[in-house]
Amino acid sequence: MTTLKIGNKAPVFKGLCTGKGDADLSKLKGKKVVLYFYPKDSTPGCTTEGQNFRDLHKEFMKEKVVIFGLSRESLKSHENFKTNQSFPFDLISDPEEKICKLYDVIKEKSMYGRKYMGIERSTFLIDEKGKLAHEWRKVKVKGHAQEVLDTVKSLN
Repeated sequence: MTTLKIGNKAPVFKGLCTGKGDADLSKLKGKKVVLYFYPKDSTPGCTTEGQNFRDLHKEFMKEKVVIFGLSRESLKSHENFKTNQSFPFDLISDPEEKICKLYDVIKEKSMYGRKYMGIERSTFLIDEKGKLAHEWRKVKVKGHAQEVLDTVKSLN
């Protein structure tokens, strides 16, 4: 498990994603990156979160930000989710939780009294130099994408 600290180099990730085949942080120097972790494709909260980032995508592009959503779902599931929701950004598949563990987002959760390990909804903003600029943990979907965009704008 990596200890994340604002201002330190963000953990470098590489993973299979929709569209171009793989996402590689080391190839994104010079651009800001929003990496948002979500529990599951096509569920109400995750769909709303993705739609909110989709709806603000042009604003993020003006700020030279690349957005990636990430969950443990398969690439096929991600492709369907992306197509069905018209997401203009790519989704990273992390079934082995390698990137999830780098960013320490696998947490104990509980549903109907049953405890299990799952993704804690979290977002990370990585600056143009590959450093962690901001992080959000235990994210509530409503207003989150706008908050991320406002933070990006405040850094410029």
